[in-house]
Amino acid sequence: MLPLRIIKGDATSPQAKGPKVIAHVCNDIGGWGKGFVLAISRRWPEPERSYRQWHRERAGNDFGLGATQLVQVRPDVWVANMVAQRGTRTGSNGPPIRYDAVERCLATLARHATHLSASVHLPRIGCGLAGGRWERIEPLIVAELCARDVSTTVYDFD
Repeated sequence: MLPLRIIKGDATSPQAKGPKVIAHVCNDIGGWGKGFVLAISRRWPEPERSYRQWHRERAGNDFGLGATQLVQVRPDVWVANMVAQRGTRTGSNGPPIRYDAVERCLATLARHATHLSASVHLPRIGCGLAGGRWERIEPLIVAELCARDVSTTVYDFD
């Protein structure tokens, strides 16, 4: 099992050699415009465009909680759009994060990363606008990625 690395830095600028996957959490209503997605969109237009099309065409594809979309942005870099947030607001059902969807997304991410021989780079997913708690997310990352020997780095942005 590989250890989870947590460093200061920008997850959109991964600190590693070789193929890399940058992963983040999206909502299930097609909204893209707040949080970490803005940093992604500043660097590459493809992840937002692909996410919006995926949502628009959801009647004929797998878009929904627990689904993961891989978008290539450079020859050695992909962005994983992981749908693990129900809506965008905290309400009577609690925060929008759905931990079971995070777990399913991470399992899919592990398969993609293994197939690509890629390392995974992410912010503290689900802990910003999605309202999740790191003490529930971190064990999922360790179980789904690190335990499968996927080199994984979490970035704390200054």
